[in-house]
Amino acid sequence: MNEVLATSSSQGTAASGGKVDACLSDFLASKILDAEERCLSVEVTQALRDFVCVSGGRRVRPELCVAAWSAAAGGGPAPAPVVRAAASLELFHAFALIHDDFMDRSATRRGRPALHRLLADRHGAARSAADAGHVGASAAILTGNLALAWSDDLLHTAGLAPDQLLRVLPLIAGMRERVLHGQYLDITATGPVPEINTALHVARCKTGSYTCEHPLQVGATLAGASGDLLEALSAFARPLGEAFQLCDDLLGVFGDPAATGKPVLDDLREGRHTVLLALAWQRATPGERGVLRAVVGKSDITEEDALRVREILTATGARYEVGRMIANRRREALDALRSARLPADVVTRLARIADVATGFA
Repeated sequence: MNEVLATSSSQGTAASGGKVDACLSDFLASKILDAEERCLSVEVTQALRDFVCVSGGRRVRPELCVAAWSAAAGGGPAPAPVVRAAASLELFHAFALIHDDFMDRSATRRGRPALHRLLADRHGAARSAADAGHVGASAAILTGNLALAWSDDLLHTAGLAPDQLLRVLPLIAGMRERVLHGQYLDITATGPVPEINTALHVARCKTGSYTCEHPLQVGATLAGASGDLLEALSAFARPLGEAFQLCDDLLGVFGDPAATGKPVLDDLREGRHTVLLALAWQRATPGERGVLRAVVGKSDITEEDALRVREILTATGARYEVGRMIANRRREALDALRSARLPADVVTRLARIADVATGFA
């Protein structure tokens, strides 16, 4: 799961981001106190607090949610219940990232050890490496489950009116369902022969909808948006979500780990069915396909192996074509944004997010 999207540098975005951060910090601090009072595990709560509040994250989904509320409400700062509902999306994101890192066998996240690795190291002193790994993975899964449960807790205690909650719950359920289906398709559709349409479908389910479309839909729905506005936001979000995942495809192979906080071997080692690999396979010579077949999905892939794949991705034009697809989808998203009747400051914020997400900022 991807975190390339950055927030706008506008004052409105910075202000709402600070409110989301404060909400998450206060909520998780209260959970730590509750654990202490009830003699529950403080460590798991602290681990989640550190993952959400200390190790970073750009709050993209809450920002989009708040921006959409502003679009539907005609501007102005979002009230506290909306900020809390938006913050609940970040806890769901934490759940997805923690589980995704374990399933992808990722060593790092945001430039730090992935949570399952961190917990394995913390509890591994008196255990074998295998036992420490199992404990770390198990503890990370439970921490992710806690993030999922508390995303519900934060949403239901946000102070929303009953009719607001009734309207957004089906959106939240739909978002979660699509992410889980997308993740399942992603981990089961591995190997060196991906199909472009399959890769795009997985991207829409796993990343596009919950990163862009659903947060916008939730925020606008909380403000009582019309059907026309919801469709206008979706017209912006759908191509942006695809572009977002296509950027991740490129960064997963060609990115700088110092900037992304993630290794560049994970996608190749796991044999992810990305559009990038699908295009390369379509255009590759028999010899190049032999290399892709031998290397992609290899559990002990080396930097030398990855270099050979990168050369093929470039030589076949797959790298260039994905860049072109990103540019086209960015253009489509911005055209939809300009066509929508949104407050000027909201257009500026959403356009800035689109530019950063697609590498144009």
